[in-house]
Amino acid sequence: MAESQRIAVLRERAPGETRVALTPETVKKFLVLGAQVAVESGAGERAAVADRDYVAAGAEVGGADAVLRDADIVLGIQGPDPALLAFTKPGAWIVAALDPFDPQGRARVDTYAAAGLEALAMEWMPRITRAQSMDILSSQSNLAGYKAVLLAANVYGRAFPMMMTAAGTISAARCFVMGVGVAGLQAIATARRLGAQVSATDVRSATKEQIQSLGAKPIFVENVAGIEGEGAGGYATEMSEEYQRAQAELVSGHIAKQDLVITTALIPGRAAPRLITDAQIASMKAGSVIYDLAVGQGGNVEGSVADQIVERHGVKIMGYANTPALLAADASALFARNLYNFLAAFWDKEAGRPVLDEEIGNAIRLTRGGQVVSERLAALSVAAPPPSVAVAIATSPKGGGF
Repeated sequence: MAESQRIAVLRERAPGETRVALTPETVKKFLVLGAQVAVESGAGERAAVADRDYVAAGAEVGGADAVLRDADIVLGIQGPDPALLAFTKPGAWIVAALDPFDPQGRARVDTYAAAGLEALAMEWMPRITRAQSMDILSSQSNLAGYKAVLLAANVYGRAFPMMMTAAGTISAARCFVMGVGVAGLQAIATARRLGAQVSATDVRSATKEQIQSLGAKPIFVENVAGIEGEGAGGYATEMSEEYQRAQAELVSGHIAKQDLVITTALIPGRAAPRLITDAQIASMKAGSVIYDLAVGQGGNVEGSVADQIVERHGVKIMGYANTPALLAADASALFARNLYNFLAAFWDKEAGRPVLDEEIGNAIRLTRGGQVVSERLAALSVAAPPPSVAVAIATSPKGGGF
């Protein structure tokens, strides 16, 4: 009979990280698979999960060293400090968002390799149908788009919906969403529910119908070559120069009329594209608000600063480097389900452990056998130059930053 796999979860140690990679719900599911589950004491406190809840679900709770001793799989939100992993088994899996294009993330990955650990970057999950339930980017982006609108609404000094009163009518706020991926679509839906007049843009023409289906107005460049903008894996790509000029002109005129702007654009492996310049900010009305969901990866907005509200030309610019962490309980629940769905999909009952196939395994595996084995990581530079203002809009909040 195969030896039971030991799954370990640590308390997240990154500043501002409130989420946890395991919930009592997924503890029970892992036990059904035949695994042992161990959780560091206090791991779930910031996500409203007490140690006693893990114990009641059947998990072992203890100190970090005890939890990690002989661990086969270590689950995390962000990659754990390699110094903590000395007691894991040789070849143990590290399953988390590893941010390998960031210099610090890459250094951590190299250390995992040197320690003989197998690092699996969950944010590199292929965007294919069978992997949707494992996609941490989508689950966390959905919550980020929702929370961004609520935070912007709180800072905005006026009401969102149109209000008709005996003293007169208050006009509905105008909200413009730039980037119609998972986060952007949720931002549109949330702003609409709050009563705003919503418009949105993306360089991928296929998103026009999605925008309209949510009751928002699509803002698109028409009759210019290069409008399709669909790249590999559903991401957008660099556009023609003609399209870039037309897009910049259209967006500039539209932004000047908006009360709130939500930017959501990220391109994997590169700095966030610059979508809003200082000149465009200056054209907006005093009291307007911009929420930059990409601020943790360089920012879509000129002058945005992570975790701060910056005022420029009377416009408040804001953005949190880790927006999903502001919804710790729900974000943790979804992230934990993504991890369970991933491991359960490949769980080999005879072997008593997960066995990855080539399609997904090769896509997310960064290290193995003491080496960095990811072709993608080897091919792309860690520090790519920031794209231009009109680079394609692709939504996929950074993990951590997600």
